[in-house]
Amino acid sequence: MRRLVPVLVVLMALAAAACSGNRDGDVEETPTPAATVESSTSMEPTSEPDDSAAESEAPAVSVGKQGGVFRRTWSDPPTLDPALVTDTTSAGLAVEIFSGLVAFNTDLELVPDIAERWDVSPDGLRYTFYLRPEAKFHDGKPITANDFKWSLDRAANPDTGSPVADTYLNDIIGVDAVLEGRATSISGVKVIDDHTLQIEIDLPKAYFLAKLTYPTAYVLDRENVESGGRSWTDSPNGSGPFKLKEYRVGERIVLERNENYYRTPANVDSILMNLAGGQAMAMYENDEIDIVGVGLLNLPRVLDPDGDLNKDLVVAPPDFTVSYIGFNSTMHPFKDSKFRQALNHAINKELIAEDVLSGLVVPAYGPLPPGFPGHNESLEGLRYDPELARRLLAESDYPTLSDEDKRIVITVPGTGGTIGLDLEVILQMWESELGVSVEIQQVEWATYLEDLQDAKFQAFAGLGWEADYPDPQDFLDILFHSESSTNHGLYSNSAVDAVLEEARTEPDVARRMELYREAEQMIVSDAAWVPLWYAGERYVLIKDHVNDYRVTPMIVPKLKQIYIE
Repeated sequence: MRRLVPVLVVLMALAAAACSGNRDGDVEETPTPAATVESSTSMEPTSEPDDSAAESEAPAVSVGKQGGVFRRTWSDPPTLDPALVTDTTSAGLAVEIFSGLVAFNTDLELVPDIAERWDVSPDGLRYTFYLRPEAKFHDGKPITANDFKWSLDRAANPDTGSPVADTYLNDIIGVDAVLEGRATSISGVKVIDDHTLQIEIDLPKAYFLAKLTYPTAYVLDRENVESGGRSWTDSPNGSGPFKLKEYRVGERIVLERNENYYRTPANVDSILMNLAGGQAMAMYENDEIDIVGVGLLNLPRVLDPDGDLNKDLVVAPPDFTVSYIGFNSTMHPFKDSKFRQALNHAINKELIAEDVLSGLVVPAYGPLPPGFPGHNESLEGLRYDPELARRLLAESDYPTLSDEDKRIVITVPGTGGTIGLDLEVILQMWESELGVSVEIQQVEWATYLEDLQDAKFQAFAGLGWEADYPDPQDFLDILFHSESSTNHGLYSNSAVDAVLEEARTEPDVARRMELYREAEQMIVSDAAWVPLWYAGERYVLIKDHVNDYRVTPMIVPKLKQIYIE
């Protein structure tokens, strides 16, 4: 999913006790040395995994595999409307409450969801989905093809205000007309009968089905949305494995098992999410939560084989995530690529990773993370070279700009006044190596997302991008194509656009990966932004009564398979 991840908490936790994160509360704050992740890029349906595998303050004990409460930390989501989801905090809830035609399982395989199967026309342009006749909303109402048609039309309708409909639905014929207000119905989405839906796209694209796993394509109950008005998400009639039972802002979210779920129902009775914050490690040790990420301060005692916590330790693979500093390339002084290059070359990432962040992150020199399809181990990044940085700065427009145009403000999410250890050191390096001074402004997370989408920032940091689906298009095309609505720095390079557009429809997988590597190299050489860190392995504590919790490198529906002993 479009995963904008706030990473300020991640890096702060490397020097402090683990605290609740804004994404997956279990691991968000614990990046450590890198490891690769095997992922599936298959777009064919696979068999579904064997599912047999909350206000209470203590874990409930169940007989067999059904029952109990899974307790964790979380944060208040900016939205619960699938059409508006732009961040991991919201996405982690949306994938459990709602559902779509297809989904990724915890092995990152594309599997049938509400669509039990589908056909693709020989030219790759027409997809026919056959819905499960037993599929129901939470209240037991049958889900039909008309529900999907209405939901997709709503997501693209400008009145809905979806910031990502253009990004994730724009392959479908007729979406542009709805987005621009020239139509109210997507011409490329047709209802054949109650259980058959047909979608026509503009060009054959290997990643199209994967894009339908994003919440913008989820099905909604029209009556629920229209009768509820602006507050319909207070009582959403979803279709996923869990129902929203309770949401008290700043206190807790409770999800309960959906007994009408069309696939195997969840094992646990409910999910209790603590939103109040606090010291997550202390909460874990006091038996208030069942899962926690391990920060640097607690790592030695957690790794001690004789320690009480070691038995709960899980070493998880890295996220498919990259953190970065973004530039608005239409504003001074970031209009000049030589200035952007100078900033990149002035950062000693190896030093920061080892001495500041204790070797627990991997320096990033390109957008695609290790283990991700298309990742290029041979990528020529803009590495630390202070002499080259000073020469590029001198050759740029920066020395001749007015004081006003030289002024740089980097906006970060948060309200606590602390900007993160890595960013502090980077600003010091820019000042000492280049004489470039930077001001920091902090903005609350939900507002930050809105302003980011509107390209209001001159520069921005404190966040990362997590994969929505295992395909390089999800990073390179979505983040850097000049016409992408998610290109928050308004980066524009016609040569990059041409390569990305060719890659969209290239049928040969090897050639397609080659094109993405070519585009990535151009993006990096042009210093579109500063890639900072890839996540390393993550240390997680999980209570021994919790079984079948999978720590995945992307957000996917996974809570239904947990069971409590």
